[in-house]
Amino acid sequence: MANAQTNSSIQTRIIVKTLSVFLIAMAIFKPLSLASAASLKNGKYIFQVAGCGNCHTDPGKKGKGARPKGDPLAGGRPLKTPFGTFYTPNITTDKKFGIGAWKFEDFRRSMKEGKAPNNSPYYPAFPYTSYTGISENDLRDLWAYLTVQPSYARKNERHELQFPFNMRGLMHVWRTLFFDKRSMGYADSSQSAEWNRGAYLIRVLTHCGECHTRRNAMGAMDWNHELSGNSSDPDGRIPDLTARNLNGIVTWSVDDIVEYLSSGMTPEGDFAGGDMAEVINNSTATMTGADRKAVAVFLKSLD
Repeated sequence: MANAQTNSSIQTRIIVKTLSVFLIAMAIFKPLSLASAASLKNGKYIFQVAGCGNCHTDPGKKGKGARPKGDPLAGGRPLKTPFGTFYTPNITTDKKFGIGAWKFEDFRRSMKEGKAPNNSPYYPAFPYTSYTGISENDLRDLWAYLTVQPSYARKNERHELQFPFNMRGLMHVWRTLFFDKRSMGYADSSQSAEWNRGAYLIRVLTHCGECHTRRNAMGAMDWNHELSGNSSDPDGRIPDLTARNLNGIVTWSVDDIVEYLSSGMTPEGDFAGGDMAEVINNSTATMTGADRKAVAVFLKSLD
């Protein structure tokens, strides 16, 4: 009888201790899992809004020079520029060809400073000149999302650039002359919170200026003509988004711009085509209604 009571007491203590450990673990790890879920959700949103998949996935090509569609984020998409053709890199979790061996600080350096893990400079075809303004929270969440994506072992292709632009060492000079990481992402206290959100989305996350702003002979953006169009793009003139373009969105209402960013339809009933259709489908259409409105408010303020 005494032995039975002793065994029962021991079992009770074991159960109580086990339950205590379980409850403590739940108290510790549940908030962490919730934070992780929130981080991944925001990371996915940043990923979509920034259009990472657009550039880092090869859409393939039909007809002459046909090539199959690439795996998601495995790179290989050709970007034609006046300086030659750049090929986007693999940003999957593959440890050999992608970013699987990177640490967060490597990712941070690439986005904020435009440098590889070995400290070599990236060409500004990668829009780090805009991404340098990304908030620390958005950057960490984007990293968290990228680290749970599938791995694809696609080797990165060499850029096909004209001389002297094929000399990567010249990027050190370019950075000294043109890269100012303080120039992006700063709030304007004289403007509303909505305007500032729109500015952050346009100037940093969606990096619209990388295409819609003219560049000088060395490929640096002319900030004196921000978003005023680019006539040097190999695929044709990219339109002016400011009030200087009397035939452009200056005649559109905020609601017109919001509709265009959502569906691609203009006030005249036409639809966006080409690269802009891809941007809308994969980026601006994924924005929240509040973010699309903030973008419209910011664009309407440009003169």
